[in-house]
Amino acid sequence: MSFFCQNDILMSRILHIGKYFPPFAGGIENFLADLMPVQTSQGENVAAIVHNHKFKFVSSTKVQAEIWQQQTIYRVPSYGRLLYAPVSPQFPFWLNQVLHEFQPELLHLHLPNTSAFWALWQSEARRIPWIVHWHADVFSVLNKKLALAYKAYRPFEQKLLAHAKAIIVTSPPYLTASTALEKWQHKCQVIPLGLNLERMPIIETKNQWNSQGVRFLSVGRLSYYKGHEFLIRAMANIEKDQAQLIIVGKGEQYSYLSQLIKQLNLKDNVKLLGYCNDAELNALFASCDCFCLASLERTEAFGVVFLEAMRYNKPIIATKIPGSGVSWVVKDGGLLVEPQNVAALTNALKQIINQPLLAANLAKIGHQRFNQLFDIKNVSAKISDLYQQVLNYG
Repeated sequence: MSFFCQNDILMSRILHIGKYFPPFAGGIENFLADLMPVQTSQGENVAAIVHNHKFKFVSSTKVQAEIWQQQTIYRVPSYGRLLYAPVSPQFPFWLNQVLHEFQPELLHLHLPNTSAFWALWQSEARRIPWIVHWHADVFSVLNKKLALAYKAYRPFEQKLLAHAKAIIVTSPPYLTASTALEKWQHKCQVIPLGLNLERMPIIETKNQWNSQGVRFLSVGRLSYYKGHEFLIRAMANIEKDQAQLIIVGKGEQYSYLSQLIKQLNLKDNVKLLGYCNDAELNALFASCDCFCLASLERTEAFGVVFLEAMRYNKPIIATKIPGSGVSWVVKDGGLLVEPQNVAALTNALKQIINQPLLAANLAKIGHQRFNQLFDIKNVSAKISDLYQQVLNYG
């Protein structure tokens, strides 16, 4: 049921099924928020059904939509999370109504997301083609509870992949290493995540930096797999007047990391800033000297925050996670060290501090790589081509 818009561009009706959506802070969420307006400008008619990240009890199953930058967003009530999965008993009812009202021609399912499984039991959903966007594997080496839960999750995941007409994977290394995708390589196409250069202008905000030292910035949920602990321990090996570190994010490790900063006598050099809005975050990226992320495992599948650093022409310090896309994303635009290696992180920090020409060259390479691969307009065009392949040839 494609139709022509006023300027004779063929439009397709696409329904995204996602986990959350801004103002919830997350790489996948920001990607979807960047993607949808560009898809509209390129001729698609898009909407998204996601979970409301704010707890609010709603007894009715009646669908409510909101308009976000000319995009239709359906935020289904949810009541907390269980092993990172939203608890949302109303999701299948909302999905059924949205399918009936919006009448999409194609579903774009963003995984991991347990609520996407409801499409398996929706007859209206099964009558139209699906594309699965594979953002990350669920299996976690360090989280035993998550690894155990995956045994129950995997059969549904595999049924979803079996029904999909195509699967988008965000990097070649992640596709190669993913055991979940092993049977479905013939359906997979690599399309990286992207970032909208025009999303937020730089505006004047409160200066969060101290007056001296190289400014290192890290952004990510305060969770075990982000490796903030090792970055903080590396900062303890740097002369206090040489560098400062700001970590942006909320999470379950806040108390532990706060205690560690106090224990290492780093309160003047390391700051946990908590949540920042887009304007504050953009100001931090613009004013930092280097972006660092010391993630530990493949849960860090891609790292949209690296694109933010490249966008602002900043060098990067990151970790060489086996089977992750991080090394592929950063490539020659940063220094890559082994995970959980404080000595290697310390050395990388010192290289940025002591070799400004090296830092400038890394930043230049990263910025060029962003322009070549990660501009959201180029990414959206590739996804649109895949839509048309699926719709035209199934």
